[in-house]
Amino acid sequence: MDGTTSTRTQRLIDRLRAGLAAEQVEVEDESALHAGHAGASGGAGHYAAVVVSARFAGLDPIARHRAVYAAIGDMMPGEIHALALRTYTPEEWHREAQGR
Repeated sequence: MDGTTSTRTQRLIDRLRAGLAAEQVEVEDESALHAGHAGASGGAGHYAAVVVSARFAGLDPIARHRAVYAAIGDMMPGEIHALALRTYTPEEWHREAQGR
């Protein structure tokens, strides 16, 4: 991972933590899996993220994704081409962890 990629990943993590008061944020850079893809040709990355925030309580999946997009702001689509999301409230996350 080059410096630009690691900086972008950290900026994504920071924005998710700050914008959603997230308790847990895990981001995986999947850009290498999409090399040669039209969207990746401009340098924008492909990421998968797990975000755990109490702010997701009472929100349906679409509203949760909108909250994530609002938190990352102008990173998409310039720096981020694709973002696969798994969003949880803290309670959902703890249930998920117990099921592992």
